[in-house]
Amino acid sequence: MVELLREKGKTMTQMQRALAGDITPEMRYVAEAEGVDMEALRQRVAEGKVVIPANVHRRLPRPCGIGLGLTTKVNANIGTSTDYPELEAELEKLQAAIEAGADTVMDLSTGGDIGKIRRAILDNCPIPLGTVPIYQAAIEAIENRGSIVEMTADDLFGVIDRQAEEGVDFMTVHCGVTQAAIQRLKQEGRVADVVSRGGSFLIGWILHHQRENPLFEYYDRLLEIARKHDVTLSLGDGLRPGCLADATDRAQVEELLTIGELVERAWQAGVQVMVEGPGHVPLNQIEANVLLEKRICKGAPFYVLGPLTTDVAAGYDHITGAIGGAIAAAAGADYLCYVTPAEHLALPTAEDVRLGVIGTRIAAHSGDIAKGIPKAWEWDLKMSKARKALDWEAQIRLALDPKRAGEVRANRGVSASSASEACTMCGKYCAMDLVADYFGTQMERC
Repeated sequence: MVELLREKGKTMTQMQRALAGDITPEMRYVAEAEGVDMEALRQRVAEGKVVIPANVHRRLPRPCGIGLGLTTKVNANIGTSTDYPELEAELEKLQAAIEAGADTVMDLSTGGDIGKIRRAILDNCPIPLGTVPIYQAAIEAIENRGSIVEMTADDLFGVIDRQAEEGVDFMTVHCGVTQAAIQRLKQEGRVADVVSRGGSFLIGWILHHQRENPLFEYYDRLLEIARKHDVTLSLGDGLRPGCLADATDRAQVEELLTIGELVERAWQAGVQVMVEGPGHVPLNQIEANVLLEKRICKGAPFYVLGPLTTDVAAGYDHITGAIGGAIAAAAGADYLCYVTPAEHLALPTAEDVRLGVIGTRIAAHSGDIAKGIPKAWEWDLKMSKARKALDWEAQIRLALDPKRAGEVRANRGVSASSASEACTMCGKYCAMDLVADYFGTQMERC
């Protein structure tokens, strides 16, 4: 098998390289960044338990690993709409996401010159970039033929191939939206039906043509493109629940069962693959959803949207998403897609993006502590020691959002460098300061 993988002139994916016993530059970078053993990481990539989205057509300054034993990653969605097709606004959001600490970005553009926008984002993105190719395929079908349902399989695969050639690192593809899953959806009687744009495009096409989903019917063609360019497939949940009442229903599980089979076919082809999950999920069902995916998909990395734990927090859904994300991460989810305060209301601004990334990073880090990731625990311990020592410079430096922490302190009239000075909440009644005096101990500086 190794000889076949090393066939002259043939591109090898991260997974194929790992199976061949190679440690790629991307694996080396991830292992060093995460503080994990390189050989252990290589083994997890070979088994499909970790993915490293890194298209062969571009060299990423900051690749990342997603999966077993690694820190929980955070994705930020950006992209134009038909109402707001401005490229400059999206580049501003991209910068906001990167500065706030996002590990990856997805371009979900549906307005303006989509190809031009994607290429500009790629040129300015030092972290893995993902897309949902059916958006562009559907919009081009409307422009060229007058309707989404006039899209052909060749149209769809042509867009996928084009985006792969340009350097897109991972793609959401809704391969599990099958005729059987749609029938199950009809019988279910959902409150919110379908909230996935990609899922709705495919459902309309399938019902119009009375044919199978081309992403499912021609899955081998998709795998061929992904393998050629080392595009990581993110198997999308086109039937994810869009409200709490629809969570963990038969339609969602039907799609997941199909996705589990497609994961194994991707592994057999040497293609990196991860699985997307819900959505809107009550607190008491989140852990079950994670365990279900891990069992059905045999440990493939799990990528969840939120999950959002209530439907009534419009304007604050970055908080509901962070609550659900922390529980999901603690239960074993590997990758959190952020939710912004604008979710369900409007296209997010750059500030919405920043708040979404920070909130989701808090969730991811909280989950990492519960998972026992050493790097996460050590970070919190350093902060605790800095607080005990009233070392404000260290506290601000160690904060998940140093800029915000510094601003809060400065806004209360004290500088970050004010040594041995309590915060203005407690002042001279600082508990740690008083106890240190009583115990006769000296504050330690970090």
